[in-house]
Amino acid sequence: MSTILQIVCPHCDTVNRVPSSRLADEPNCGKCSEGLFDAKPQDLSGERFRKHVSRNDIPVVVDFWAPWCGPCKAMAPEFEQASLQLKSAARLVKLNTEGEPAVAAQFSIRSIPTMVLFRNGHEVARRSGTMRSGDIVRWVHTQSGVGLTD
Repeated sequence: MSTILQIVCPHCDTVNRVPSSRLADEPNCGKCSEGLFDAKPQDLSGERFRKHVSRNDIPVVVDFWAPWCGPCKAMAPEFEQASLQLKSAARLVKLNTEGEPAVAAQFSIRSIPTMVLFRNGHEVARRSGTMRSGDIVRWVHTQSGVGLTD
């Protein structure tokens, strides 16, 4: 029997109910009909961030970054590649600490880039500094227990 998961649409932020057995079938949002997993990190505002972290039943990995940060820019393509590799196993999102200083302060972000992995609305793990895509995927897998996809 398949478990019903809540998945927040990366396009319209509607919470969708999706059977776990259907995650790999590229499900669409019931409201906007866009794909629930487009394998590209979404830039989130503070309000959207809170919804994605608290309402998604899959792990959410947040890249806390800033536009002026050289290491953040260097890691951006690696983070995007990791998002493609993780597909429906985890949601990778980005939060600009310059645009959302209150959220950065709430989570005590002291250096960037910093990745924080959330599961069921709670911080599970954190890692500061740049990482290659394969290392990001392995870190998410190790810290959250999600399976790797091809």
